[in-house]
Amino acid sequence: MFEKIGELKKLVEEGKVKYIGLSEASASTIRRAHAVHPITAVQLEWSLWTRDVEIDIVPTCRELGIGIVAYSPLGRGFFSSGTKFVDSLSDQDFRKTLPRFQPENLAKNEAIFGRVCEIASRKGCTASQLALAWVHHQGSDVCPIPGTTKIENFDQNVGALAVKLTPEEMTELELCAAAEGERYVGGMPTWRNSDTPPLSSWKGE
Repeated sequence: MFEKIGELKKLVEEGKVKYIGLSEASASTIRRAHAVHPITAVQLEWSLWTRDVEIDIVPTCRELGIGIVAYSPLGRGFFSSGTKFVDSLSDQDFRKTLPRFQPENLAKNEAIFGRVCEIASRKGCTASQLALAWVHHQGSDVCPIPGTTKIENFDQNVGALAVKLTPEEMTELELCAAAEGERYVGGMPTWRNSDTPPLSSWKGE
């Protein structure tokens, strides 16, 4: 990892690369990489029902002045239409394998979607706009990147910028949106299992 950051640093100095970023890196990995060359952004999964990064990763990024790119801010699309969305996925879509989309977890997660819909109705927006607005409200250093293949969904995502949330509404959303099921099937790399050891440890120094 850190030899790679060192090589990327050379490319920055040569004007061939402008910024360096990381994805799903642990806090200690972020710190060690940042010590080699300033890291501009860290990409991580952050949404109403994926909040484990708030414990250590987000504070580390903010301490070091690193921007945050939040992927899957709509819960892999679940906050667009709940179980209807899951039913629309093809058998080849990897999301069909995710624990949160399995029958044993869907009932609770559909109930979460229902509560988000209730709050969205009060706000005069859609559930997906509300979920995306929650991520926007995490701070000016956070850039959510919802994926979309349709213009109407893109327009709806842009509309989330107009949704303003009070601290009380943020708390209400957070209290109702703890997902049932893990993010991934076991073994998938995330910040939890991607800690890169110091260079000295594997060089035997």
